[in-house]
Amino acid sequence: MNVPEQLQPTRQRPVLPKDDVLQRISTLLDAPEDDLHAALMKELLVGLIKLHDSRLDVLDVKIVNRAVKELRHAFAVFRDYRDRYKVSIFGSARTLPDDPNYQLAHKFAQMIVQEGFMVISGGADGIMRAAQEGAGREHSFGVNIMLPFEQGPNTTIADDPKLITFKYFFTRKLMFQKEANAIALFPGGFGTHDEGFEILTLAQTGKSDPQPIVCLQAPGCDYWDDWAAFITKQCLKRNLINEEDLSLFTIVTSAEEAVAHILRFYRRYHSVRYVGRQLAMRLQSPISAEQIEQLENQFGDLLAHGRYELRGPLEEELDEPSLRNLPRLVFHFNRRSAGRLRQLITHLNNL
Repeated sequence: MNVPEQLQPTRQRPVLPKDDVLQRISTLLDAPEDDLHAALMKELLVGLIKLHDSRLDVLDVKIVNRAVKELRHAFAVFRDYRDRYKVSIFGSARTLPDDPNYQLAHKFAQMIVQEGFMVISGGADGIMRAAQEGAGREHSFGVNIMLPFEQGPNTTIADDPKLITFKYFFTRKLMFQKEANAIALFPGGFGTHDEGFEILTLAQTGKSDPQPIVCLQAPGCDYWDDWAAFITKQCLKRNLINEEDLSLFTIVTSAEEAVAHILRFYRRYHSVRYVGRQLAMRLQSPISAEQIEQLENQFGDLLAHGRYELRGPLEEELDEPSLRNLPRLVFHFNRRSAGRLRQLITHLNNL
């Protein structure tokens, strides 16, 4: 008989000694007001007290507790690799080694690692296994999910410290997106579409920073062609998306094309940061005054007001000293079209 989780006997949980807990809380409360890290921790502590006062059901508290534990552990695992670019790879767990898409995933991972990237996959079989075999254990993260089937860790990543197992899809998806500098989608089932559409939704709504999203299919495979035809017919022609939203992704049929697309995205573009209503786009190299004038003509629709300005860091960006020397393209972005912003990045990289 399966007993619902909320009715199962409570297991003994390890806890810190009471005096230790009180001492740590006291130290936190005494932290200077200008210590942002401590201020956020105080907010979390207040939130915890309010959570207790709300008298939520035990199951609800378990969800909060497990989610925080999963994120805390995942943040710790990725922390030592924050300076490495990473690509999140999605695709079916059912793809077999003799499938051309399996071989394509293997080759793509192998090539992108040679360019200095690390690979994040779901850690299971199929496309995920192919990617981690191609990347190698040293350059791989496994972001696994607890399921009754299909999701056991593959032999490449099993028992590696960079293998993280999640109970909840939402915490897992957060790590896939948060840690990625690029996205690679291979043919897959409901899970791949779920992950792919969420990635595209975050990109379209500006809830994620710009990044290359590449849909890979082996030569002769029409998986993403048919998918794009559906998007065009059922979404674009019904005015459910904008035409520039199609710029958020690209379809390729070789590992070479995929790698080249990702590297080209970072040819001049580096990153963005919002400061109030301004967007500071960090560049690897500056552009000329004439080229800025061209932007006014070609991408003036992205401006809420004002003009494009090439300058150094804004004052609020000085907390990132490693990026201080990068030139910035600063402007008041209307925040209405991430697709057009993606087109602007492509234009800058092609100059």
